[in-house]
Amino acid sequence: MNSRRLAMSSAVTAIAPAVWGSTYLVTTEFLPPDRPLLASMLRALPAGLVLLLITRTLPKGIWWLRAVVLGVLNIGAFFYFLFLAAYHLPGGVAALVMSVQPMIVLLLGSALLQDRIRPVHVVSCLLGAAGVAMLVLQPNAGLDGIGVGAGLLGALSMASGIVFTKKWGRPEGVSLLTFTGWQLTVGGLVLLPITLAGEDLPDHFTGENIGGFLYLGVIGALLAYVLWFRGLAQLPALAASFLSFASPLCATVLGYLFLDETLRPLQLLGAAAVIGAVVLAQPRTPAKTAETVPPAPATSQV
Repeated sequence: MNSRRLAMSSAVTAIAPAVWGSTYLVTTEFLPPDRPLLASMLRALPAGLVLLLITRTLPKGIWWLRAVVLGVLNIGAFFYFLFLAAYHLPGGVAALVMSVQPMIVLLLGSALLQDRIRPVHVVSCLLGAAGVAMLVLQPNAGLDGIGVGAGLLGALSMASGIVFTKKWGRPEGVSLLTFTGWQLTVGGLVLLPITLAGEDLPDHFTGENIGGFLYLGVIGALLAYVLWFRGLAQLPALAASFLSFASPLCATVLGYLFLDETLRPLQLLGAAAVIGAVVLAQPRTPAKTAETVPPAPATSQV
């Protein structure tokens, strides 16, 4: 893959976290209150089942276990912690807590993928975190212990999912839609009994609730995760993880457009720092892809 195609792949992959940045707005404005498990399950399971009905392919051999691990890390646990953080923290603060995710990928990638930690990687992590802080922290930002803990666990879950997805690749002959369907279905099935046991169902769903769930399921899960897993197959783990900074950028813009939030000079500086961190973390030379088979351990991410 040449440099131009790598840049295009990065841009397309960034659409997924940009869409996820709208989760905070949709959760607070359209979904039933205090239902993080229900929101997580309805976001994942219907989309996964649709993909399974389309592809009609199930895992084989070791991929049953791997599909479960990836489905829990990338979907089930991540969705739950994401929604829990969104319910307990302002959207910007939740995004800030989640911004530690590239740092976790940096450490896990070194341990599991033999990726070298370069000075530019550390600079990118620090610049990105500082940029997110300037972008989203407000003087009256509220901190909540449950929300902060959920955000950190969500970051750990997503980072682990990225690294293991890169480590295992995709089984030979399995399409991207099938691979995505496995994980969404596993994540939704894991959440289903927990949801039924841990949360009361609302007495009724409003039109806004239904619209919010449809958006999160079709756009926020099915389409976004197809783009995300496509990008993970083509980009280094750390480069892909930095694209998640598109989430707080999107959340901030949506807050400005729809929630009457203001954009201060410090926030604009933060946005520039985030973009700079993403650019620094992207690969400068063609990277090997893992379209059908697990990749060989990489020695460099830049």
